[in-house]
Amino acid sequence: MLLEALYHVPRDKWAYAYDTETIHLRVRTKRNDVDCVVALTGDKYDWDPTYYEIMMEKAASDDMFDYWEAAVRPKYKRLCYTFRISAGSENIYLLDNGVHQECPQPPNHYYEFPYIHSIDLFTVPDWAKDAVFYQIMTERFAKGDPTIDPEGTEEWGGIPKLDNFFGGDLLGVLNHLDDLQELGINAIYFTPLFLSPSNHKYDIVDYKKVDPHFGSNQLLKQLVAECHKKGIRVMLDAVFNHCSDKFPPFQDVLEKGEYSVYKDWFHMNSFPAEIIDGIPTYDTFGFFGNMPKFNTANPEVKSYLLEVAEYWIKEIKVDGWRLDVANEVDHHFWRDFRKVVKNANPEAYIVGEVWSDSLTWLLGDQFDSVMNYPFSGTVLEFFNGGMNGVTFGHRIGALLMRYPQQTNEVVFNLLGSHDTPRLLTCVGEDKRRLKLAVVFLFTFMGTPCIYYGDEIGLSGNQDPDCRKCMEWEEEKQDRELYNFYRGMIALRKKNKALREGRFRILQAHESNSCIVYERADTVSHFTIWMNNGSEPRTLSHPMETDDWLDAMTGHPVVPQDGMMNISLDPYGYQILCRSLE
Repeated sequence: MLLEALYHVPRDKWAYAYDTETIHLRVRTKRNDVDCVVALTGDKYDWDPTYYEIMMEKAASDDMFDYWEAAVRPKYKRLCYTFRISAGSENIYLLDNGVHQECPQPPNHYYEFPYIHSIDLFTVPDWAKDAVFYQIMTERFAKGDPTIDPEGTEEWGGIPKLDNFFGGDLLGVLNHLDDLQELGINAIYFTPLFLSPSNHKYDIVDYKKVDPHFGSNQLLKQLVAECHKKGIRVMLDAVFNHCSDKFPPFQDVLEKGEYSVYKDWFHMNSFPAEIIDGIPTYDTFGFFGNMPKFNTANPEVKSYLLEVAEYWIKEIKVDGWRLDVANEVDHHFWRDFRKVVKNANPEAYIVGEVWSDSLTWLLGDQFDSVMNYPFSGTVLEFFNGGMNGVTFGHRIGALLMRYPQQTNEVVFNLLGSHDTPRLLTCVGEDKRRLKLAVVFLFTFMGTPCIYYGDEIGLSGNQDPDCRKCMEWEEEKQDRELYNFYRGMIALRKKNKALREGRFRILQAHESNSCIVYERADTVSHFTIWMNNGSEPRTLSHPMETDDWLDAMTGHPVVPQDGMMNISLDPYGYQILCRSLE
């Protein structure tokens, strides 16, 4: 065994409380290097009566490592443990002080999980596990009240530019709630709605006022209430990293310089506040002078922004916040943000915009979830032919091992957004590839999100092209694609196994891009078969029972001599299911 590859620490994603009675343990070994890993567990104050050995499951693999996992239910909410790792006739023990050839007398040098404290438990909103989100840019979704259009509003459906307007508003969204309900979504993520000079609204002037070109605070309150009547949750976008240069406190800094009472609200490097050779004399989002960066460590700034976060939760009854540029805001602010938001609504869903590994924010004291761009990047690369099945399986396994299970169950999975090219464009306008990616999205762990218009075939390259107006004329929509999305949403919502069940790759190939994987809980078992290639293929896998059905049609699919053989067209898929009750 390669001992240098062994890894475990008694914290973070490696040892954590999943609920008030269960501790999850993970350990890492070199890939294909060991036969089994057994967790030796007990209570350090009462070892012999509580001693229990648990065979760990190989939960995932990546290019270099295997990851083993076990759920332990200690008798007294505390745990003392070590790992016995076996390869052939060789056994070693992984303990808190290193690797041992012999197992010492417990609890000497064993790992410890001292106690499951309910107050320390990382809990996420249960409703987020069942949510199917739909991202809306209000300015581009639907026009409801042309009397509040911005000056110079262009005809609906024109070419999007960085600075043009088409007049979408909140009444337009309200008028189309039935359409969203028919699609099957049960949660909306709105990009910013507050007063701002831009079409995207990420440069905010007034954080407590809905932009008049969208409507009013009262209209948003009405919209949220109507959404709730239809079983739809609402998440708003919080831009707390920066504001608009038209934000009144920053205007005061521009006017009074170092004598402004608001100078410490921002990161001022010199005065006056100006732009020299393209670089502002104050910190900004990127180098955009019109988006000065807040000093969120300043008590007055923190108080102001936390009051804003609480206001929209309490007064408008929104169900959560998506946090823009979350990784550029200090952790102290986010810890206090979580306390304020969860106090206002314990079931509020907090999603940070972080584009890379985000474990630092996902330990129970800051966010519930993050926008899972590493997921979308991996999925799009695979279904565009950029890797074989084995590599894809390894990448997905590595993603699952980034976070604790409760985060994996609600991580915000997306295939496109206002910041990326459209999904259809990403897959070269090939609907077969798009469907494979969407099938994976809806049969994988996490909370899926659809970017408005993807379901009816909108295309578009990078911003601003990805921010086209929604197409509402059915004859101009791809209704076959719409019905596909509707079917996948319904399948996920109907089956808890597709939302919370275990995920495991059953088959992956180095020579091609075919994969077979499963989702299962105690009620149902799904297998998903995919041919991500340009030639027809027949995939085979052992199946012991003959009670499988096609999940989309309900037709029986019977194995032969214990082997399931599934013939797939190029870029084809099939979803099988069976009841375990």
